[in-house]
Amino acid sequence: MKGIILHGGHGTRLRPLTHTGPKQLLKIANKPMSQYVLEDLRDAGIKDIAIIIGDVYPEKVKEFYGNGEKFDVNLKYVYQDNPKGIAHAISLCKDFIGNDKFIVYLGDNILRTGLSSFVDEFKNSSCDAKILLSEVENPSQFGVVDIKENKILKIIEKPKNPPSNFAVIGVYFLTSEIFKIISELKPSWRGELEITEALQLLMNKGLNIEHDYVTGWWKDTGTPKDILHANELILDSMKDDDNDGIFLGKNCIIETGSKIIPPVIIDENSIIKSSTTIGPNVSIGKNSHLEKCTIKNSIIMDDCIVNAPIKIIDSIIADGTEIKKNTSDESIYLLGERSHVNF
Repeated sequence: MKGIILHGGHGTRLRPLTHTGPKQLLKIANKPMSQYVLEDLRDAGIKDIAIIIGDVYPEKVKEFYGNGEKFDVNLKYVYQDNPKGIAHAISLCKDFIGNDKFIVYLGDNILRTGLSSFVDEFKNSSCDAKILLSEVENPSQFGVVDIKENKILKIIEKPKNPPSNFAVIGVYFLTSEIFKIISELKPSWRGELEITEALQLLMNKGLNIEHDYVTGWWKDTGTPKDILHANELILDSMKDDDNDGIFLGKNCIIETGSKIIPPVIIDENSIIKSSTTIGPNVSIGKNSHLEKCTIKNSIIMDDCIVNAPIKIIDSIIADGTEIKKNTSDESIYLLGERSHVNF
């Protein structure tokens, strides 16, 4: 089997975090969100992977992942000139896929349970496609299934009146039959070739589509709130009987007089000075320096300086940001790279 990771899109709901790079490289628990996807495919035995890149700093994607060797996979990059939809992106990989079965995985989705069991089932199945479903609170924001007696009747993209609460998550198990289906699609009202319409047409033609349900959690990290929730879920999942929920990289300095409330992850070469409180649900990147502050339920990325008697909550602060304030208050930040808050 082969894999396709969708790494395009403009990430408008995550600005200003996405002004300087693709959203899929934003770090959650100190790891780019698309790295979770790549490792999920690899751990399920899928080593040949195409990454669909767009016009949002594609060179940063290539620089980070390279040829895939450091992640023990083989990578190919496929360029999509405009965001014309998931189905269009899949169609660009026809030659790469050949006649193999394959998985399409959205680069901003994180799946707690992994793919191995689903991959094994699909390999041994005669079905033409398989989708994974998860029950959600806001189904009108997703592709949703109309399902009766555990049989899918219809798949609808972002319906105003959802027939169920079961969303089609961003992982699709497909065969080469899908390329014929996509060639018959017309652009939707959004100007895109919709994967939900392709799956519906596949069903209409009498081809066999199976489904399964995700156990545990699944996150579509399209908004800052989603990213922070994913950070919390991942940190919580890292805890076990062998650790106290505090994860420190090499050469971290945690001064006496500071307070760490788990779960917290702090990457290498970062310094937490005395009179500083970190946690719970906080990720601190590399080479960051925190002093006098209290940080809760937040992500502080690499090379950041926070030196102020403030409480930072529910915030995402990108690389190279500096916060120095003379007033003591409680703040929520969404700051892009190399921001300065100093007053």
